[in-house]
Amino acid sequence: MHDLLDREPMLSRLRERWGDEIESGGIADRNAIGARVFNDPDELSWLESQIHPLVQDEIAKWFSGMDPEIEVAVVEVPLLFEGEMSGRFDRTVAIVAEESTRSERARARGHVGIEGREGRQLAQDEKAALADHVVPNDGTPEDLQDRLQQLLRELTA
Repeated sequence: MHDLLDREPMLSRLRERWGDEIESGGIADRNAIGARVFNDPDELSWLESQIHPLVQDEIAKWFSGMDPEIEVAVVEVPLLFEGEMSGRFDRTVAIVAEESTRSERARARGHVGIEGREGRQLAQDEKAALADHVVPNDGTPEDLQDRLQQLLRELTA
């Protein structure tokens, strides 16, 4: 779903809204988009109104084309509870980390507008309270993988 920004109709909508500099070579500049939307609620609202229906359509197409024998399918939805999409899934999982860890990781990836992003998301404890399963992610990528494998074993047992 992450590539929806790079495909039509989104790429044309982005250029129309913010100009040609918002993309380069058919790829949306996510840092430029982040800088525009995460500290401007009106721009973020516009972007969400454009992309959320496309995301929901993609998820529905993916599910409808899935082999019925598939036991577990995973969809990553950053604003699962905020966007009120959680009811579309059989189980929800919140992967949570301390706020300082999350900020450090986002900055290391070069994300701009971190404060604006966090302002749009529920706090980690709120997500944990709403989710069916909670997986801590304050360790290494290997630690997270181990925890997710354990959860998958539990879900398929």
